[in-house]
Amino acid sequence: MHEFFNDYVQTLETYIMFRIKETVSKLTPELTLKNRVPIMLSMGAPTAQPPQKVVDALKSALDEKGAHLYSTPKGEKYLRDAIAQRMKNRFGVELNPDTEIFSLIGSKEGIANFIRALINPAKEKNDKDIIMVPDPGYASYGEMIKASGGLAYPIPLTPDNKFMPNLETVYEKLKNDGFDSNKVKALIINYPNNPLGATATREYLESVVAFCKKHHILLMSDAAYVDMYFKEELKPISILEIEGAKDIAVEFFSFSKPYAMTGWRLGWICGNSDAVQIFGKLKSTIDSGIFKALQKASAEIINSPEGDEYIKKSNKIFKRNQDLFVNGLKNELGWEDFYVPDATFYLWIPIPKRYKTSVEFTDDLMKKSGVVAVPGNAFGKFGEGFVRISIVCPEEQIKEVIKRMKEDGFTYN
Repeated sequence: MHEFFNDYVQTLETYIMFRIKETVSKLTPELTLKNRVPIMLSMGAPTAQPPQKVVDALKSALDEKGAHLYSTPKGEKYLRDAIAQRMKNRFGVELNPDTEIFSLIGSKEGIANFIRALINPAKEKNDKDIIMVPDPGYASYGEMIKASGGLAYPIPLTPDNKFMPNLETVYEKLKNDGFDSNKVKALIINYPNNPLGATATREYLESVVAFCKKHHILLMSDAAYVDMYFKEELKPISILEIEGAKDIAVEFFSFSKPYAMTGWRLGWICGNSDAVQIFGKLKSTIDSGIFKALQKASAEIINSPEGDEYIKKSNKIFKRNQDLFVNGLKNELGWEDFYVPDATFYLWIPIPKRYKTSVEFTDDLMKKSGVVAVPGNAFGKFGEGFVRISIVCPEEQIKEVIKRMKEDGFTYN
């Protein structure tokens, strides 16, 4: 049946998280027998229940007249109005809910379809439209671009550049590598970052906006983790807070991470009105909108005291988990200093020196200890030598992970 599918789709890799789940499923009986039931540190999603207020609001909305009819891809006005209010409350950003906000079936869907709207597919490498992406970065960016017939060009995020690279340097390298700079359609940024947890300063984001304006490149900001932070003075900002950003930028938001509503599949895009409206034309041919009851419940949680309190409480739990895990690695397992982020539920950890690759380490950790992490090279070339740990599991499981690693010889040296 392969001959029926286009060349781009046939080159895709199954998403890394689904590949890991399949492997874990096969190993679970064997690991259970040796008292090493798998502990998932690979999950990039909260595991807690959503706020009770949003659950109750959903139950109530199910009985509303018209709730089960078609919605609109744009999102019901009550949802867009609530999003506009949230953007003003949280970031001080003024948005027109009719022209500068559009609902998404999760930010992942939105980014994929937005990329599809940008790229003119081509077969030859030098003919492909280019989107610059963070490396390490969300594993799906590259596959989304590949599936659309484009080319993903890596922006190295390293400790040396404090995960805020000089974009002019990257742009010059792109040209020196033989690519046509006129083919660069867009640049994706993701702060706070998956998998690093890294954040960006306001000054750096100002330089990103200036770069995109100078080179006439559309700026796509993936802000899925923007409400997951540990210090009020380092609270992540929206790219739309930067003066002039709306001229060149769109931003993607998700209900999944701040409210643990991953299965609900809800998000939004906002920013440049032309970009949002053109994207909306594509969306109108793809889906018929989000289930109205979900929209109604989401509109009620997003500006509520209960929603804000839920975020604060969750962040305190993630910070406590982070402290527990970092202390275990350093004090009991001998890990040397490594980057500890002020945001997200991720830790980006160097592999022990005796391992040649991140895959070798994560495979060994999984098979011996039942501890499931994600190899760093799944997030790009510059991820090699690291693993991503997600600290969303209960505190007891984090203690169990450190205990198993110590018993099974997983020390740094």
